[in-house]
Amino acid sequence: MTIEHRRGLVTLALIAAFMVFVDGTIVNLALSQLGSHLHASRPELEWAVNAYTLSFAAVMLGAGAITDILGARRSFVTGLFVFTASSAVCAVAGSMPVLNLARLIQGVGSALLLPSALVLATAAAVDEQARHRLVGRWAAAGGLGMAAGPLLGGVLVSVAGWRAVFAVNVVIGIPALVWSLRSMPNVPRRDRRLDFPGMAAATLLIGGLVFALIEGPSQGWGSPAVLVAITLAGVGGLSFVIVERTARAPLLPLGIYADRVFTATAAQGALFNFAFYGLLFAMSLMLQQARGLSAIASGLLFLPLTGLISVGTLCAAPMAQRLGRRTVLGLGQVALGVTFLAVAWASTAASLWPLVVALLPAGLFSGVLVSTMTAQSIAVVEPSLHGAASSVFNTSRQVGSAIGVAVVGPLLGTAHDIGHGFISCLIVGAAAIALTSALTLFAPRVPAKAQLA
Repeated sequence: MTIEHRRGLVTLALIAAFMVFVDGTIVNLALSQLGSHLHASRPELEWAVNAYTLSFAAVMLGAGAITDILGARRSFVTGLFVFTASSAVCAVAGSMPVLNLARLIQGVGSALLLPSALVLATAAAVDEQARHRLVGRWAAAGGLGMAAGPLLGGVLVSVAGWRAVFAVNVVIGIPALVWSLRSMPNVPRRDRRLDFPGMAAATLLIGGLVFALIEGPSQGWGSPAVLVAITLAGVGGLSFVIVERTARAPLLPLGIYADRVFTATAAQGALFNFAFYGLLFAMSLMLQQARGLSAIASGLLFLPLTGLISVGTLCAAPMAQRLGRRTVLGLGQVALGVTFLAVAWASTAASLWPLVVALLPAGLFSGVLVSTMTAQSIAVVEPSLHGAASSVFNTSRQVGSAIGVAVVGPLLGTAHDIGHGFISCLIVGAAAIALTSALTLFAPRVPAKAQLA
């Protein structure tokens, strides 16, 4: 592989990571305009966020196997094409059902794109040290995308309207697609089975659960659609357990569940994302509908929260080496829970400065916790299970995000009472963080060797 090919692979991988993660946060700043321009109800706005998250979570479970079966190049090109094409449909959508269906397909593209981008990035490494550097850059590109999403979304919405939030993916995606087709070398494929029944069962479980949570408050918990969704979730959950016990190549090897620390960490990841992404959804509507701020001003106010996540990520490893991951998790979770309550209090002030100050530690501790939980989820399982552990942990976080948005939507209340609803959302988020603290307190202690891994 030539130097030019290596540089091209790395650049494409970084672009892909940025696009996937920026899309998880950029749409929040378009919600207010979507509500007015497309006459979207609150549940429809929740689906604008969750349709992407749901399909991303469902396909991510098997995305590693799909990448191995198709090959990293083919999986990357397919994912990039699906992501770009569905973004174009979102940009021209004339109704919320069309936009949300396109968002669902967009999540599938992201799930294909992300693991294949990482494989391509590491394939460009000439030695182990270079591989670690490339993984770090890839993760940093994703973190930058997540941090830049609200500000970029605010700027695009203010300057060109909500359609620009999706059109920007097309502007980036088409040149990247042409570049990858023309110059991306093939990366060797690996023989591997794909657990289609497991993926189908997981999709039923996740989709049914989130549909019921979003539509239940508006349609009624006894409505036929909600009852069917709850039934499908139950069938999916039961089927998933049965399928995974008998599958030759299960999505979630049973060995993962043998470690109680890993199980607790996966639950912590889900609870953290429940609180964090619920906060993003609630705050975007509170700032624009209750405070009357423009999209660009709202995007700027997100920077103390999302911008300091990268700083917290950099601080996490040195802190864990000095104090141990258990201590870092416990202290970080307590601090974040208190910070959520501080944000709730600051939102009642007439001035925005108390809110800005309260958001600073929320971003910092979020970065510390995400990095520490991610490292813990890998360190406590056998090396042969690292790939599966990563998929489980990231999927649990995505599911937590979807449930968080689904729960926060009804709590926000009407447009005239969002200020009080926002406080309720923050209290629920603080309670979720408190549960993560309890899991840290009661989980078994991690061996010293795993603490340093």
